[in-house]
Amino acid sequence: MIGYLTQNHALIHAFQQPRAAASVRRSADPVSNRVFKMAPKLSDYLSENEAIAVKGTLDRPISGLVMDSRRVVPGTLFFALPGLRADGATFIDEAINRGAVAVVTQKIPTPAPAKVTFIQVADARATLAKVSRRFYKAPDRDLQVIGVTGTNGKTTVTHLIKHLLSDGQRVGLIGTINYDLGARTVPSYKTTPESLDIFGMLAQMRDAGCKQAVMEVSSHGIDQQRVLGLEFGAAVFTNLTRDHLDYHQSMESYFEVKTRLFTGHTGAEPKVSIINVDDPLGAQLVDKIHAAVPDARVVSYGERGTAQVRAENVVLGFKNTTFKLVWPEGEMQVESPLIGRYNVSNLLAAIATAWGVGRDPRAIIGRMRDFAGVPGRMERIEEGQAFNVLVDYAHTDDALSNALGMLRAITPGRLLVVFGCGGNRDRAKRPMMVKAVQDYADFAFATADNPRNEPLTQIFSDMQAGVTAPLKITWIEDRRRAISLALDIAKPGDCLLIAGKGHETYQEFADTVSPFDDRQVVRELIEIKQINQHA
Repeated sequence: MIGYLTQNHALIHAFQQPRAAASVRRSADPVSNRVFKMAPKLSDYLSENEAIAVKGTLDRPISGLVMDSRRVVPGTLFFALPGLRADGATFIDEAINRGAVAVVTQKIPTPAPAKVTFIQVADARATLAKVSRRFYKAPDRDLQVIGVTGTNGKTTVTHLIKHLLSDGQRVGLIGTINYDLGARTVPSYKTTPESLDIFGMLAQMRDAGCKQAVMEVSSHGIDQQRVLGLEFGAAVFTNLTRDHLDYHQSMESYFEVKTRLFTGHTGAEPKVSIINVDDPLGAQLVDKIHAAVPDARVVSYGERGTAQVRAENVVLGFKNTTFKLVWPEGEMQVESPLIGRYNVSNLLAAIATAWGVGRDPRAIIGRMRDFAGVPGRMERIEEGQAFNVLVDYAHTDDALSNALGMLRAITPGRLLVVFGCGGNRDRAKRPMMVKAVQDYADFAFATADNPRNEPLTQIFSDMQAGVTAPLKITWIEDRRRAISLALDIAKPGDCLLIAGKGHETYQEFADTVSPFDDRQVVRELIEIKQINQHA
């Protein structure tokens, strides 16, 4: 549980009903009674004028906020959120049976239990964000929160920013791989969590002594109001390419959602916006920001000569990348172990952000050489094999084109690829991903990614529409076998890219989640093959 309260917390005990056998009233337990009186009240966080209707009293103590009925403990306020797959209103009875004392809902059930307070609101998600921020005492005011959005690069850029800013101080992180809360790090379950978890985690960062927090902000997170009301000290735009159109329906809608983060439509405009002007939509975004917020501060970055923070004389190698960094107050040489032109953009995004929030690039640039990279992002697997193996999260046609184009330029031998397309996601991008692979790879193994509830035969059928060279691709349903076959044909000088899952340690089939880590599988298979060779 990411929040503060655990099942044996004193406040939870104070809300628990005394056992019938004991037949002791709450007043007979002075400790619980004292704790109960100190509990926050609904009226501290929600007023009647914010509701359509209220049934019951707002002068009711609560132990905490919950949006998942399975996490309800005695005394909690339960938010019945509407969802794409399930409506939280169907879980109201379960929440009450578990001890919820109040419910925020968009429709009060009939009949409504008298022992519970019901608050009817027009938008339960918006109310959750507002109440969560109040409940956790607006931690975003005590932290400089930096949000990073875009189709590609969010994870790398957030990790880079955290690394650059962590010189002598704690910096929190919310992202795809993990949540660094200052005093502890926990695995991530969602790129941009729900607002309740975001504000709860920011509060933990504040209490752990963090002064800054970096977070990935997904388009779903913006559209579903998970960052509503959150005050960003800085917001970063990396790029926008085709993705999530199963949700947004069009690139125009996708871009409009991203734009909200920078124009104040999530509640407050960021103090500074850092925009990639090498991306065509980045230049449009700058215009939209200035139109919506005329006095907004914008920092542009890229390789274009008009960018305020830019890279010149870029040299791309297989082991490192070098370029001359130029910004309004100076210039200097940069060397990084990150490879590929898209990582030049990621590096510039991080440097521009650091400069935008007041750091001198000269004082932090040396940390670039110490950056170890991000798990599952062009992660090199070294097990004594005579060829290169890289694991990457690339799962869009643009990301695959960037990754493979870079590897093609620096690979002396053949470029081999293992990849797949996720189930229950944008079907139109599948042939485009195959075409991107066939444009660069000498041979590819198409296989399962995360099929989820979609038949793999349907996914393969969609992918096959993008085939341009049938003799350069084969179809293997089992991902482990596909990786094994790719390793079998790899020779010295070749490069094998295993794309799509990156840092993920699981594979989703229907309602089953099975352990599967591309990196671990590669290491196991190489070891087995090396043993067999010497047997």
